[in-house]
Amino acid sequence: MSEPTNDFQYERRFFCHALPAEYRRDNPPKLVIQSYYVHSGNYVLRVRLTSNSISLTMDCDTYPIDVLHDYRDEFSHAYVTVKGPASLGTRYEKEMEIDTRIAAELITRGGDTVIKNRYSVWIAEDGWNVDVFGATNAPLIVAEAARSGPVTNLTIPKFCLTEVTDQPRFSNESLAARPFSRWAGEFEAELSEKGPSFQQVFGTNRIGD
Repeated sequence: MSEPTNDFQYERRFFCHALPAEYRRDNPPKLVIQSYYVHSGNYVLRVRLTSNSISLTMDCDTYPIDVLHDYRDEFSHAYVTVKGPASLGTRYEKEMEIDTRIAAELITRGGDTVIKNRYSVWIAEDGWNVDVFGATNAPLIVAEAARSGPVTNLTIPKFCLTEVTDQPRFSNESLAARPFSRWAGEFEAELSEKGPSFQQVFGTNRIGD
């Protein structure tokens, strides 16, 4: 009998202004291009291409389709993923690896795209992914801590300014359809007025507090 699999993703996500140099040093990021074909009612169909060999600066001129055109043969892995609605840091996700050539064709031909550099860092007891976005989502940075179960009693580094776990506008599919550049000023004004917020239901330990 085959072992049951846990297809649920548990994560907490945070808005950042910068990733400190100590986490970038000797830590080359993974380049990620994603395209979203269905993102209705919080259900998502995503195609993803990744490369560990392409080194690019993420800024407002780093467009996914241009990068794909220039580096098409340098992507090493590709996936198609189905995601369910998110609730309190929990989301159903099922992923399957596909041929990079098929993924490149799908992304080129349609969908809403995002491009980002993903840094993998270790903080306290957890592995984190820190995404630095390009194109119309630059200069957005989102840090994410994921576990195999609910992410409670998490040690949150100081570079994480506020929690956005349950803010749909920060999901990648939302950023693909309505990029950060369209509402960055509005969000920064909200953050300045209301201050940072962290979900106490999960338990919070801030480094340096």
